[in-house]
Parts: sequence; structure tokens; C-alpha cells
Amino acid sequence: MATKAFKQEKADSIKENMEKAQVAIVTEYKGMTVEEIQCLRRELQKVGGDYMVTKNTLAKLAIKGTQFEVLAETFKGPIAVAFGFEDPAQPAKVLAKFIKEKKKGVIVAAGLDGQLLSAEEAKALADIPSKEELYAKMLGCVNSPATGIAGAVNAVMSSLVRAIDAVAKQKAA
Repeated sequence: MATKAFKQEKADSIKENMEKAQVAIVTEYKGMTVEEIQCLRRELQKVGGDYMVTKNTLAKLAIKGTQFEVLAETFKGPIAVAFGFEDPAQPAKVLAKFIKEKKKGVIVAAGLDGQLLSAEEAKALADIPSKEELYAKMLGCVNSPATGIAGAVNAVMSSLVRAIDAVAKQKAA
């Protein structure tokens, strides 16, 4: 039987994660083995996240005063919470991939910027490009006109050089 101090320590640990997380995704882990949960946790840690199996009462206690209070109603049954500390889309991508491959677990809901996202919206979060992909696309858009101008100037300069070379060969002959 867990002591009150142990429960408070666990609730504090959850609250600490909630306070520094950008996104929290509530999942049902029914049917998953301990090894699969550990594997999922490691995958989430690689992308700047974490996965924590918790009791509903402890989770409800821990989210009080955080942006994820909206998730309180979703804490029913055997749940675990995936946290994203860096990029909000990455934990959703990892979870969606894991659920698709293993055919175990279900995304129940998510919390993002104080808003409650349904299961479908949380799954849609997985389809959003990562920050790196968005930066690359944005850089491509910014870089494209400059590349076009440089190409046009280069074409004019090479045409001019070829014309001067042709005139020089004609005068030499």
C-alpha cells in the first residue's frame, strides 16, 4: 500500500512534467506489456518527451493549476500520459506510429496551450510537420527569389562573356 508521502511525491513528479510540457497526450495502455511501454518511453525520450503511467486520482491532483486542467475529465480507466517538452507534434507522431505498428493503445485526448483536443485532433497533430521541416520550407520560400535572381544575373554574365569571347575570336581570325 502506497503511503501518503509516496503518493504526494508521485503527484509532484507528474505536476513537474505538466508544468514544463508543451503538450500532454492521454492514452489508454490496455493490452500493452511493460516492455512495450518502456520501448515507447524510450522513443518519446529521443524526441524530447516522456511517457508516464499514472493513477487517475494522482493525475487529477497533479494537473490542478496547470494548463492541462482541461484533461481532468479524460482520466478514466488505465491511462498513461505522453509529454512533449520541445516540439508538440513529435510525441503525437511517435504515439501514432507505435499504435499503428503494435495495434495496441489508444489516444484518448490531448492538451495543448490550455485547450482540450479530441482524439481525432490529437491524431491530426501527428500529421503536422516538425519544426525543422517548417523551418526548411520557410527557408526555401525565402531563398527561392534570391536563387532566381542569382541565376538570372549569372545567365546574363555568362552570355556577355560568351559574346565577348566570340567577338575576340572573330577579330583574331
